[in-house]
Amino acid sequence: MPVSRQSARLGAIIAACLCGTAAANEPVGSQSGLPLPRFVSLKADKVNVRAGPTREHEVTWVYTHAGLPVEITAEYGNWRRIRDWEGAEGWVYHSLLSGRRTALVVPKNKGELVPLHDAAAAQSPVTARLEPGVQATLKRCDGNWCYLTSARFEGWVEQFRLWGAYPNEKVN
Repeated sequence: MPVSRQSARLGAIIAACLCGTAAANEPVGSQSGLPLPRFVSLKADKVNVRAGPTREHEVTWVYTHAGLPVEITAEYGNWRRIRDWEGAEGWVYHSLLSGRRTALVVPKNKGELVPLHDAAAAQSPVTARLEPGVQATLKRCDGNWCYLTSARFEGWVEQFRLWGAYPNEKVN
């Protein structure tokens, strides 16, 4: 093989290896292959949170509200370590979680109402003001604004005012 073809082939192999290495360095779950951390929601109205990733581990608390957003931070077999909006962590069986995205309203200041806009722009009309802790389905985010829906409202909220979407994350 001529040197130039060998060099070109070697360059392609190195590039392929480097791309593979970059992808391998992005954290993903050992069981699901999905990104870690990632947001999901509780599927059931009753979800036991355990001290470790087996049924033999003690139940440390119980969530009683389906749809609550949680963040998966680790995987072990069929178990997922989750974190809630208050920072509490524990292990949950994977079938009690849903890929449906939800979010909680978190104001900058205690007691502040968060404006819900008609469009993804600060100057757009405010259609409602949401209390801290209001939960809604997160339909999409553009990196700055998220479109939320619930049985009582729908509209746009600044992304940094939500727990359930990462800063600058795009959700379709």
